[in-house]
Amino acid sequence: MRKFLVILLAAIFALSACSGNGEEEVESTKENETDEDGSVDVDKGLLNVEVTIPSSFLEGEDKKEVIAEAEDAGVSEVEENDDGSLTYKMSKSTHKEMMGEIKTSIQETIDEIVNDEDYASIEDITANDSFSKFTLSVNQEEYENSLDGLATFSLAVSALYYQLFDGVDADDYDVEILMENIETNEVFDSVVYPEAFEDMEES
Repeated sequence: MRKFLVILLAAIFALSACSGNGEEEVESTKENETDEDGSVDVDKGLLNVEVTIPSSFLEGEDKKEVIAEAEDAGVSEVEENDDGSLTYKMSKSTHKEMMGEIKTSIQETIDEIVNDEDYASIEDITANDSFSKFTLSVNQEEYENSLDGLATFSLAVSALYYQLFDGVDADDYDVEILMENIETNEVFDSVVYPEAFEDMEES
């Protein structure tokens, strides 16, 4: 899963690279910080934000390339920490823009799934504001006799990254995806990530 999150981060940096900002950065005071293990630290100051990506999310990645992409996207400073994690320092406007890019990416994913003939059983998808819960309105019989459940994977990856990058505590971040019969409005199945990713790794 972490590999996909790193890929998503690189895509966000690529989308943000064309924009810049000239805001002066100041010493920050912490407003929101997540747990140290397996989470993303988000330190929101007066004009700047620090985001720390744990080393576990960067396994197998070329850190020089990751740092270059971050700087191209408007991150003013990248610090490599002793534990292998990376801390991005950026203005609040840059952080807000990156969060917007992730949100746009999630909406585009939703639209693609709903309009994709490969996911014929899925007729609508709704989500809450924090992207911690999605509801797929589907033709139940078609859904259960297809591989349309694979659509939940791409939704979960983007949504988990949105929460992590926004500073959600590692003990709290998850994405619940409900499958709802479009005719009866009854939920007949559900899946929770990242638990589902862990189950796949074990199998």
